[in-house]
Amino acid sequence: MATAGKGSKGKGTGVRFTPEGTQGHPQEGTQGHVHFQEQLHDSAVMVTQDKDGHFLVKVGFLKILHKYEITFQLPPVPNLGKDVCPLPVPNPNLRIISVTSLPEGHNVRCEYTAHKEGVLKEELLLAGHSPTHIKVTVQARVMDRHHGTPMLLDGVRCVGAELEYDSEQSDWHGFD
Repeated sequence: MATAGKGSKGKGTGVRFTPEGTQGHPQEGTQGHVHFQEQLHDSAVMVTQDKDGHFLVKVGFLKILHKYEITFQLPPVPNLGKDVCPLPVPNPNLRIISVTSLPEGHNVRCEYTAHKEGVLKEELLLAGHSPTHIKVTVQARVMDRHHGTPMLLDGVRCVGAELEYDSEQSDWHGFD
């Protein structure tokens, strides 16, 4: 039986790669290209208008018990005019901060609190000088606190976290 003795060294062997790289992969320093579909480059808040003239604003993934500032742009709505204001809607989770008139539509900035998990839809109403109004639905996918931190879309900014009550942190020790 052949064994290597103490202090003896075996012959060293080297690994050589072909100029093309290993198993079809380009060698370091060569140009490897990755192509993505065009939809993957769009990481902004998406605004769509339905046939009734109302809008759906998709803001992507948010984390539960966090507060977000969401900014999006609505296209021009002829029956609203330039001066647009929010109508009071009793919604504790969605609050309009400002509506600014632009040549290409209206810039809306609001504050949203992700209060429970799942796909949530919150509504707000905008009115102009005419008696009609438009409904804007903000849709978010809210993750629970154990699923990590979501990548926020352009136009969505986290502005704070709500304190969560944890029963293990209670000062109450129970009945004696």
